[in-house]
Amino acid sequence: MHIGKTIFAQLTAYLPIRRFHTIVKRYAGDRKVRKFSCLDQLLTLIFAQLAACESLRDIEACFAAAPTLRYHLGIRSRICKSTLADANEARDARIFEEFANLLIAQARQLYKNEQPIPELDAVVYAFDSTTISLCLDLFPWAKFRRRKGAIKLHTLIDLRGNIPSFVLISEGKTHDVKALDVLLIEPGAFYLLDKGYLDFKRLYRFQQAAAFFVTRLKDNTRYRVVQPRAVDKTTGVLCDQIIVLTGVRSSRDYPERLRRVKYRDEKTGIVYEFLTNNFLLSPEVIAQLYKQRWQVELFFKWIKQHLRI
Repeated sequence: MHIGKTIFAQLTAYLPIRRFHTIVKRYAGDRKVRKFSCLDQLLTLIFAQLAACESLRDIEACFAAAPTLRYHLGIRSRICKSTLADANEARDARIFEEFANLLIAQARQLYKNEQPIPELDAVVYAFDSTTISLCLDLFPWAKFRRRKGAIKLHTLIDLRGNIPSFVLISEGKTHDVKALDVLLIEPGAFYLLDKGYLDFKRLYRFQQAAAFFVTRLKDNTRYRVVQPRAVDKTTGVLCDQIIVLTGVRSSRDYPERLRRVKYRDEKTGIVYEFLTNNFLLSPEVIAQLYKQRWQVELFFKWIKQHLRI
């Protein structure tokens, strides 16, 4: 005989259910619903992720195996494959999106005093995207190639806790750099971007918003050195220069000065060329910052290894 709360019920007890009901009411999620409420749907989907269910039929089978425990999990309605499929199809996705953003905001507060770089008292973000494959038979709208479906997940990670603060889902064919157009830039924050985001017109938005970026320089970028800076080559820094762009289009898109830092990783021997609009941090800190960009790659790896999509 079951005694006390299940582990699942103890975990979901931390959810702000009252706030969830407020969101459901805003979007009329439970309007004309008699049995399978939005809360039941939320708890069912959370259970499906934790139980690593592969399909709707798998979810139905899990609950059918222990029907007496459904109530103790906090789910009031009987779970049927057709009922869950209809709810996933008909319910407004903004209900769960807004609730997810609420949980993310609460989680970020837990790490607000952490600093990924001790020498830097500022918010640091890492931005990147990953492609998630989908079955074309189940998701015909997600056509990526002739026989392959996919979506692209653009994610901004707050390095204080490695928590996503911005997520954009687009078509698989969408170029990574286009996600910068909808990114809300926070003044004073640092944004770590890989070489694929080297678009000077879009990067100039960071300059205008009083934010900083650190990215890598492409080999074909045309520039002129305005002011070389003294460096200590024993730290791995090969050069630290103030530059201006000389390309016809790039000089028009980014008319301000930039900073080029060339750095050799002592462990791998690989030489990196960084580009930033920050002129105050030491070149060693610039290199340390860009190393932190790998956290967003680890986040994508965690999603693909542990979540069922």
